[in-house]
Amino acid sequence: MTLQTIRLFGDPVLRTPAEPVTTFDRELRTLVADLTETMRNAPGSGLAAPQIGVGLRVFTYHVDDEQAGHLVNPVLHFPTADDQDGSEGCLSIPGLAFDCVRREHVVAHGQNMYGDPVTIEGSEVLARCLQHETDHTLGTVFADRLPTKAQKKLRKIQAKVADEFPPGWPA
Repeated sequence: MTLQTIRLFGDPVLRTPAEPVTTFDRELRTLVADLTETMRNAPGSGLAAPQIGVGLRVFTYHVDDEQAGHLVNPVLHFPTADDQDGSEGCLSIPGLAFDCVRREHVVAHGQNMYGDPVTIEGSEVLARCLQHETDHTLGTVFADRLPTKAQKKLRKIQAKVADEFPPGWPA
């Protein structure tokens, strides 16, 4: 397992839809291990492969110390139209959280690192995490789901950070 660098908001890889996984081999298992180690070290509730610069549809999650795992090629289904509104953050936007509306319940289908079918059902925090990480594999960041006022605030913060810490910093 190797700790990976988490890409930050503004990096084009975060806006690029990832490719489906077609080969379930040792490299994929290493990727899952690296994602898990990096997520736990951050610490975070989830981490998707694009966040470490890998363009594959894979993510790991760890919610409430009881629900942990990974999902390859996630596809979400929503059994109800009930929404939840709550605070959400992102390891690619460290230190910030905003209220974000997500579906209350989700059923996620995909595969594990060996290619076996997996179904994960989640509500509340787990549902939020599954939606957030699946978005990352589709080239969507949670800022896209924020109300306009919060998006403007985030853009101002991003511009200020870009001015204070230009590309290549530290030199």
